[in-house]
Amino acid sequence: MVTGVSADELTELYPRLYHMAEAGSWDSIVRHGLLSASGLLDLFEVTGARRTAIESERRPDSVVITHPVHGQATIRDQKPMDDKGLARALRDELTARDWYELLNRHVFFWTSKSRLTRLLEAREYRSRRQLVLTVRTAALLERHAERVLLSPMNSGATKPFPHPRGRDTFLPMADYPLSNWKKKRPRGEWVVELLVRHGVSDIVDFLERAEYLGGDLPEELLHSGT
Repeated sequence: MVTGVSADELTELYPRLYHMAEAGSWDSIVRHGLLSASGLLDLFEVTGARRTAIESERRPDSVVITHPVHGQATIRDQKPMDDKGLARALRDELTARDWYELLNRHVFFWTSKSRLTRLLEAREYRSRRQLVLTVRTAALLERHAERVLLSPMNSGATKPFPHPRGRDTFLPMADYPLSNWKKKRPRGEWVVELLVRHGVSDIVDFLERAEYLGGDLPEELLHSGT
């Protein structure tokens, strides 16, 4: 029987969440919040074939979009994924397009700082400046729990091994089989990702820290919450 996980239990396990964003996106995050890729495409009024290429296919490189009012934004690459590995991993009759569009409709947070550090130190990113957001889990859940989903895996990667994924990879807290994962994995791996559908327009309200890291430059604190 699946009993799920409560907001209090999730907060106790993972009091902070972590998100890595493109350097230079801080001003946009303050104005519009932390948007999903699809949310950014909506805001910037990107349509047609260009939108399909960004939203429904793998992005081998980051993509810059522009708007006469909103300026410029960068939608991050999907280098940790590949179409061949994804095809092997998908279940439930999902296509690669289904999966890319699903990912792009959500904002993702790591539940552990070790996962964030691993991404910061990855070969593709270690030489680049990154914006890192540290979020207070309790505050985020208090306002947005109904739009939160949980994942037991890095859903945006198929390397080095394409772990199976399907319609039950992302589940609401009430349906998440935490007790099952407790039997199989160490504590830090019971929940790997926390997702919010569409984005978090008021993300600044929940920030403990926003800072620039990496790129062989000193850390730069942009925001410190209370």
